[in-house]
Amino acid sequence: MRIFAFFVISLIGTTAGIGAERLAVAVSVANIRTGPGTNYDVLWSAEKYFPFLVIETAGPWVRLRDFEGDEGWVHKSLVAKIPSVITKKPECSIRSGPGTGYPLLFTVGTGIPFRLIKKEGDWLYVEHADGEQGWIHKGLTW
Repeated sequence: MRIFAFFVISLIGTTAGIGAERLAVAVSVANIRTGPGTNYDVLWSAEKYFPFLVIETAGPWVRLRDFEGDEGWVHKSLVAKIPSVITKKPECSIRSGPGTGYPLLFTVGTGIPFRLIKKEGDWLYVEHADGEQGWIHKGLTW
């Protein structure tokens, strides 16, 4: 029985993040901290719609992992279950329609979060916190 329990615990430990809840920043800017409290240092600030996976919770705090594997803590009041994506490539084209044949509206770099509005095949219709909208190929996002 101990071997089975050890196996289960080991398996759970190695699959952390698989099927984890995904949340996003719901305010204009949220501080990501080294620990669960305002007395901990700020690691970075994340803008609205920044998505992440929940690793654990501690009271009103959420430990998160972002698209680059970085981890930190954020207060629960600053996040929500908002469908969102973040760009993972150095140059990402945002287009007027769901395909490369549509005009280019603008380009963004790595780490730009967007709220997901709808999907069409491999294309995502997204909105940035500043209100700009367009289509991006899902392969450019996390």
